[in-house]
Amino acid sequence: MSGNSFGQRFRITTAGESHGQGNLVIVDGCPPGLELQLDDLRQDLARRRPGQSRLTTQRKEADEPEILSGVFEGKTTGTPIAILIRNQDQRSKDYSQIKDVFRPGHADFTYWSKYGLRDYRGGGRSSARETVARVAAGAIARKFLDSKGIHVLGWVDRVGDIQAQITDSNLVTLESVESNPVRCPDPVAAEKMAELIDQVRREKNSIGGRCTLVVQHIPAGLGEPVFDRLKADLAKAIMSIPAVTAFEIGSGVEAGSMRGTEHNDPFRLENGQVVTTSNHHGGMLGGISSGMPLVIRATIKPTSSLAQEQLTVNQHGEETTIITKGRHDPCLLPRFVPVGEAMVLVCLADHYLRWMERHHNPD
Repeated sequence: MSGNSFGQRFRITTAGESHGQGNLVIVDGCPPGLELQLDDLRQDLARRRPGQSRLTTQRKEADEPEILSGVFEGKTTGTPIAILIRNQDQRSKDYSQIKDVFRPGHADFTYWSKYGLRDYRGGGRSSARETVARVAAGAIARKFLDSKGIHVLGWVDRVGDIQAQITDSNLVTLESVESNPVRCPDPVAAEKMAELIDQVRREKNSIGGRCTLVVQHIPAGLGEPVFDRLKADLAKAIMSIPAVTAFEIGSGVEAGSMRGTEHNDPFRLENGQVVTTSNHHGGMLGGISSGMPLVIRATIKPTSSLAQEQLTVNQHGEETTIITKGRHDPCLLPRFVPVGEAMVLVCLADHYLRWMERHHNPD
């Protein structure tokens, strides 16, 4: 296996590099008859697009999708859907001076160790540029899941030591997330986050943070024991995104300091449905969805590309220093949100189709 595919029933395969001709995704398993237009893809691609504010890289990419197959007269045919997003604003010359030097925090050294060569232009396949293909696939998964009443929404809840104050995630809307360039639904925290990002940019530095992703109206029963647990596949989906350093569900790492009586979520009946009075389990028990909202958090490291001198080694085994040029996000969080949503969407579309297969064809 090459590691460039994800999913079983709803399966995506991606190809492309930062400075190549473009990025391609093939979506296999999307049911036929789903209405799909280019505008369905454009909305999420625009949220990920570089150059959207002063807080992001100033690389200019239209990220205009081209549907090459799998859609006829505005509806999916059930055959593989191929989508191409071309690269238009590469500046490969920005990287010519570091073609033999390993950038700290990047995958230069590990790719070179694995393959014996590397595409130094923007990091090649290891660049987060490849996530544009995932977002296109996620837009298709969103269209499918929306038709089932399942909705996924992410937002920035922390940048550095600035924490958003969200008392009820059920009240967070896409409009409140998109109301500011940080994508934080807490306007007071968002302003402070923007100031911090601006500060580290001026200092030629970077800053990390955390994204929360919530799934509403998901049915109970999604997930397969034991190695295909829903939480395991979601963890793989999120951890496959560049720069992610931690994955949490529900109470996450805080569970380690809680008593069992505090962490357990008592069951009760609501309109004949089994629900829990709290949601420390984050919507998954035994790796299977409980019907409560899925609550996922992803921690993102500071951008590795810095316009400051750093110690490193070159491919000839010599110590040297490096200053990374080019255009880079001082904080990855604002553009991470649609990427995180996309991978959750793809994973859930896959598990929903598997659940439907068992639900309609019980053993």
